[in-house]
Amino acid sequence: MIEIRDLHYLYDEHVEALRGIDLTVPQGQFLAVIGHNGSGKSTLAMHLNGLLLPSSGDVIVDGLNSKNPEDFWPLRQRVGMVFQNPDNQLIATSVEEDTAFGPENLGVEPSLIRAQVDEALATVGMEDYKDRAVHLLSGGQKQRVAIAGVMAMRPKVLVLDEPTAMLDPRGRGEVINAVHKLNREENITVIYITHMMEEAVGAHRVLVMEEGKVVMDGTPEDVFNQVDALRRLRLDVPLAVEMTYRLRQQGFALPDAILTLEDLADAIVHLR
Repeated sequence: MIEIRDLHYLYDEHVEALRGIDLTVPQGQFLAVIGHNGSGKSTLAMHLNGLLLPSSGDVIVDGLNSKNPEDFWPLRQRVGMVFQNPDNQLIATSVEEDTAFGPENLGVEPSLIRAQVDEALATVGMEDYKDRAVHLLSGGQKQRVAIAGVMAMRPKVLVLDEPTAMLDPRGRGEVINAVHKLNREENITVIYITHMMEEAVGAHRVLVMEEGKVVMDGTPEDVFNQVDALRRLRLDVPLAVEMTYRLRQQGFALPDAILTLEDLADAIVHLR
């Protein structure tokens, strides 16, 4: 579905933000991308729908190469982007109008727009708010409407760049649950950029970036069990992983696949 080949990107012709990224993401995968500020996460995200173009290398989505002029707009229709601040993406006065904006600009038949808007709002749990003024929504609700606006355009890939960074815990929960539902029920490929490790544990796969390179790539269990390596990269680990790590140092024989506090509690109950 997504194929990235030897991707390099230079800012101002001398600052290399991406340094030879090779990456394949199959249809329907939930990929979390983590790394500290300046590691290249957002730069990579913006290459996926042509907001940035490679200095060298290729970004291919569903057979479309971002460097080919004839592929540019079809690629953008296949890859939807959601950013940190939903206020930067919400442009209409009501929830329904905002969700319809994308399909209207794609030239979707008016008879189909209603169905696509209703489906998108239902998917993110905002169907009961369709007549609500956007400015009256909470942060989490606004972000879900931003996602619905992208989903109404029927993309195959959803790229989210720190979508919960400005939200409170309740709003973060609303957004991450909506994204997992889209991935699970609609088979949408998700690229989820985050600095919150607890949000990455539910992904199928975790990518760790450092100085424009991929330095780790594996399942959440594979990546987060490398506590010392992540610390050397100045990254935290989920709380449950940190607690498990410390308990193992005290001699407790705990299994490897502990990512959540629920996992840890269950493992402790079954200790002998």
